[in-house]
Amino acid sequence: MKVIKLYNSKSLKIEEFVPIKEKEVTMYVCGPTVYDHIHIGNARPLVVFDTLKRLFMAVGYDVKYVSNYTDVDDKIINRSKSLNVSEKELSEEMIKAYEKIKLALNVSKMHKTPKVTETMDDIIKFIDELILSGNAYVVDGDVYFRINSLSDYGSLSHQNLEDLKSGARVEENSKKENPLDFVLWKETKTGVKWESSYSFGRPGWHSECVVMIKKELGNLIDIHAGGSDLRFPHHENERIQAKALYGSELANYWLHNGMLTFGGEKMSKSLGNLISAKEAVEKFGANLVRWLLLSSHYRDALPFTDESIKNAGSEILKIETALKQANVILSLNSFKDEKIDEESYDLFLNQLSNDINTPNAYTVIFDTIKKLNILLRNKEYSVFEISKYQNSILKMLDILGIDFKIKNLDNDEKQLYLKWQEFKQAKNFKEADLIRESLIQKGII
Repeated sequence: MKVIKLYNSKSLKIEEFVPIKEKEVTMYVCGPTVYDHIHIGNARPLVVFDTLKRLFMAVGYDVKYVSNYTDVDDKIINRSKSLNVSEKELSEEMIKAYEKIKLALNVSKMHKTPKVTETMDDIIKFIDELILSGNAYVVDGDVYFRINSLSDYGSLSHQNLEDLKSGARVEENSKKENPLDFVLWKETKTGVKWESSYSFGRPGWHSECVVMIKKELGNLIDIHAGGSDLRFPHHENERIQAKALYGSELANYWLHNGMLTFGGEKMSKSLGNLISAKEAVEKFGANLVRWLLLSSHYRDALPFTDESIKNAGSEILKIETALKQANVILSLNSFKDEKIDEESYDLFLNQLSNDINTPNAYTVIFDTIKKLNILLRNKEYSVFEISKYQNSILKMLDILGIDFKIKNLDNDEKQLYLKWQEFKQAKNFKEADLIRESLIQKGII
């Protein structure tokens, strides 16, 4: 099986991936808090880690990929009030919208997509066990995690605890034993709430994912991933809870993608400098959006600019044009074969296997397109070679989640294409242009 190397945020090193179970990958990616439509930056982890899943599957792994829905949160409660709808109505509407975006961006089917509201009994039990173990404590209906109960808090995010404490004291909660202790359960008078032995309330954000991971994948998983903004405090707090209760790490590999930037700043709702994923797909097309989101190395920041959009569009067009030209020749010759250029495909896999290096993988695709274009320009072309390179390109694109609808031409379409060639040779450009427009509309050229 091909060696895959990944940058582990905990060790700050690129490491060879070694699964817990042979030929199986367990992977959890933090999903959205469903209070609004996701913006294009939120779609980056969705696309990046779906590509990683596709890579694992391409080299022979069985992948169990889980991503949650946080469907109870202060943001959901506040927005539902402003819209005069229930929290459930809002969250269900946003989940449906998110599922549509996943489908539009060709995100492969996930193993499970659990909701916080459907995991509440397990979450309360988890918090109970943390209290009984001495890792958490109750104060006036609220529950806090006691970070002093373990010695390695901060080891995932590589934070200086003294600096964190200094910052936390600015808004110190007098209920806490330590300014860095974080909430596991909070008593609430407003919004949706559940009954527990401590109070009527709802869970803190950081316990929910730990519980869903255990329920769907087990105590220890291979990969935990998400945006770099989740590394601290969310992932740090997840990890410390799991270690406190299970006595082991939550994940062997922690992966974090860089943020999308707009005008030099991180794209976020609070800054108001965003475009929704839905708008982006409708305006630019799913293939362009997905290609753009993978165009920089996943750990780097990705600028969302007119230039980056233009570059992605021209690259997508270059790929599509070559594939359509190849398809015309293969259709006219009624040639169909599934063989690929193994050398190009293996090189592509090697680049992706080196910490999901999509920029280098893109280079392999364009090198293969160059070989295909040379064949297409050759009047003594080999349909076998053309087919081989086309198949290779399509197979590479499939791992990236890029979906071009390549169809064989029917007899009428073949005749129309040949008529176009005849008019061009006869220099009847008026008739040739009319047919060309028809061929474009049909997606043939």
